[in-house]
Amino acid sequence: MISSYRGDKWIGELLDGHPTRFHNMFRMSQAIFLNLLKELECVHGLHGSSRTTSREVLAMTLYILLHNESIRFTCERFQHSTETVSRYFSIGLEALVKLSCSVIKPIDPKFCDIPKNILYDNRYMPDDCIGAIDGTHVDARVLNSEKAAYIERCGFTTQNVIVAL
Repeated sequence: MISSYRGDKWIGELLDGHPTRFHNMFRMSQAIFLNLLKELECVHGLHGSSRTTSREVLAMTLYILLHNESIRFTCERFQHSTETVSRYFSIGLEALVKLSCSVIKPIDPKFCDIPKNILYDNRYMPDDCIGAIDGTHVDARVLNSEKAAYIERCGFTTQNVIVAL
């Protein structure tokens, strides 16, 4: 079925329509979508504007992520400019990242222990290496009280890692 609706009206049609259509588009049921929307709005700061609802912001973000869709095709589906879709995709993605930080937590937040299955497995050790050294910045999760020491020049929390073999 092809919908003549765009944007929030299209999302409303999907929410009120057959569950399979909604699941095919967003990979979740209507109830889960609405619960996710409520959580992102109330706890993680997802918001829209007077012309773009937070429901539409979440739908655009999921549409791009789940279908690996471009901003330009998303503009066509939701009938917004590239600037609007890009801005709200960033807002939606930021809210999802905040949600992930509250849901996904390491067992050992300081990463002090190396799991035994990695420590004693030769597959994780370099083979026939005569020597190399390299450095890079990797994303880091640190305690809020220590965060200032790990902010790099672009404002991201990273750890400078140097590896010598």
